[in-house]
Amino acid sequence: MTNSTPKLPYTYEFDKEELEAIRACNEQHGFAVVKDLLPQNLVEKLKTEVLQTLEQACDSRPGTTHFSTNFVELSPTLFSLLTYEPYMKIVRHLYGNAPISLNRSAAIYKKPGAAVGAWHTDWEPKIHPYRCNAVLNTTGASSNWFYLNGTHPERAGIAIIPDSHTEEWVAPEGFDFTANRKSFYRLGTEPKDCLEMDFEGVFSLYTEPGDLIIFAERTYHGVHAHNGNEARLSCALSFRTKGQDFSECWPLPESAQHFISSCSPEVKSLVEEYLGIDTGWVSTN
Repeated sequence: MTNSTPKLPYTYEFDKEELEAIRACNEQHGFAVVKDLLPQNLVEKLKTEVLQTLEQACDSRPGTTHFSTNFVELSPTLFSLLTYEPYMKIVRHLYGNAPISLNRSAAIYKKPGAAVGAWHTDWEPKIHPYRCNAVLNTTGASSNWFYLNGTHPERAGIAIIPDSHTEEWVAPEGFDFTANRKSFYRLGTEPKDCLEMDFEGVFSLYTEPGDLIIFAERTYHGVHAHNGNEARLSCALSFRTKGQDFSECWPLPESAQHFISSCSPEVKSLVEEYLGIDTGWVSTN
C-alpha cells in the first residue's frame, strides 16, 4: 500500500473555511475531509475521554473493539463541539442552514490486531421488525468522524467508495448486494458482508488527528485491519434537520433525559429533539 495521499479527479480535502465546497463534495461524492479542524488540545482531551469510557471494557485479547453509542452524553469535550463555531458552521452549512438537531454520537476503541471491518452502509430500511439504526440512519444525517490517531490503511483506517451514496448506485463490478443493500458480496461466494479491501473503487483515506471525515448516510465504507501498535481511537457526531416524524420510536432513555436537562440555553435548540438511543428496541408494527 502506498504511504502517500491518494488522488481523485476532484478535490475532497478542504480548509475549514471552504464551507460551500465541503457541502458540495459531500452532496456530489458522498464524503469530504476537512483538514486541521480541531486543535491538538481538543484531540488529546477526546482521546482521554474515549479511553476513560471504553478502555476498561476491553479484555486482554488482541484485536478487540468496543463501542459507545451515546458518547456525547459521556464526553464533556465532544459535547463542547456543539458550541465550537469552527465545527458547527460546517455542520449548519451541510444542511443549508436549516434548523438542526443532534441525531446520535459514537466512540470506538479498536485494539491492534483487529480484523477488517466489513463493508456496509449506515442506512437501513424501516422494514418491520427494525431496530434503532433504521430510525436514526434514515434521517439524512451525515456522519462526522474524528479519527484521533489519524487514519491510515495499516492502522485500521477507513476506506470508502466515492459516489456510492445514491439509491441508484450499483454494486462494484463482480459483486451483488446482500439483503436490503446493507453490504455486497463477490458473485459466486456466500452472500455475506464483504471483507475484501482491494478491488476497483476502494478509496482509503489518510488523515491527521485533527481532521474531520464527513460521509453521507448511504456511503459504503469499510475498515482496514489494524496492523499498528496502539489502540485506534475515534468518535463522531451526527445531526439531522428538525421536525422529522418519530412516531415509532423508543421512550427517551433516562441518560438522554438527564443530558438534555443539563444542557445550557445556548444549545437547547440542538438537543430538544434528541432521541438518545436504545439498542435493544424493536419496532412493533
